[in-house]
Amino acid sequence: MHNALFHISKRRELPWYSAWGIRGAAIVLALVVCAIVTALATGLNPLAVYGTMFQGAFGTTRRVWILLQNLAILLCISLAVTPAFKMRFWNIGAEGQVLIGGLATAACMILLGGKLPNGLLILIMLLAAVAAGAVWAMIPAIFKARWNTNETLFTLMMNYVATQLVAFFVIVWESPKGSGKIGIINQNTEAGWLPQLAGQKYLLNIVVVAVLTVAMYVYLNYTKHGYEISVVGESERTARYVGVKVGRVIIRTLCLSGAVCGIAGLLLVGGTDHTVTTSIADGRGFTAVMVSWLAKFNPIGMVFASFLIVFLGRGASEISTIYGLNHSFGDILTGIILFFIIGSEFFITYRLSFRKKEV
Repeated sequence: MHNALFHISKRRELPWYSAWGIRGAAIVLALVVCAIVTALATGLNPLAVYGTMFQGAFGTTRRVWILLQNLAILLCISLAVTPAFKMRFWNIGAEGQVLIGGLATAACMILLGGKLPNGLLILIMLLAAVAAGAVWAMIPAIFKARWNTNETLFTLMMNYVATQLVAFFVIVWESPKGSGKIGIINQNTEAGWLPQLAGQKYLLNIVVVAVLTVAMYVYLNYTKHGYEISVVGESERTARYVGVKVGRVIIRTLCLSGAVCGIAGLLLVGGTDHTVTTSIADGRGFTAVMVSWLAKFNPIGMVFASFLIVFLGRGASEISTIYGLNHSFGDILTGIILFFIIGSEFFITYRLSFRKKEV
């Protein structure tokens, strides 16, 4: 009977510098593989391609602001899904919760714009967006808490309902009639538009999300509610044994997730786009799942994970534009890099031990 060539064992928790060293090595290796693929598939100089990716993200001041704005919105949605994921409630409905928050914001702008002072209107928009997102997330939470329904399917289906609701109201509010889109809301009066900080269109969004990041970190790590989320995530039976009301924690946590998604919808509609469409979330509700997992539910780690994904996306678009390549090639490079980063988590968690040669 032969012994196995190697066996896998779980590591003790690595120091942070060792874990990030493994991730760094994975990124370097990914860049080497991307260089080989680039040279073989296109004949282009890989270093020139990497330079183009960097230019796509940081080439001008405007590009830097767009990068930071995209990072902020992705990070906001990632923060929203994290409490639920840490509780092992698989909230795949962030896309719909953002859409509903954006729809509530647009409704306030359209129906109340010009009828109320702008400060009061923005406050109502905030409350409406938060409430709409919270209610949209609370519905599957109640079903999960009371009847143990499958939250993955439930929250996923809620995305489709939210999309169709937005599509319906886009037709109701379309301007001009027959255009199939709303256009810029209150373009002449700017009623309901969030204020600009220091004359920068995106700065308010960035500041709001920075505050949310710190608040979420404190909430998850230093509050009773954060502790209850961790206990429920580890074991519902243990949570019930120590007196945690699991159903209440599930509903409360999903209301928080939905509320933060609603804020993301507010920032998109009231802060930057000033309109609402079915694609305003742009798939970030699903990308946020990867960001949260990559960061291991750590809000600070999510800043770096969000930056990496946004940077790769901006770089991929620039490659396609400059070299006239199919956008899929940029996505291939992005996929390779993410594959290596995700794979590195295996080596952070587990150790490979090879069989010693017999003398």
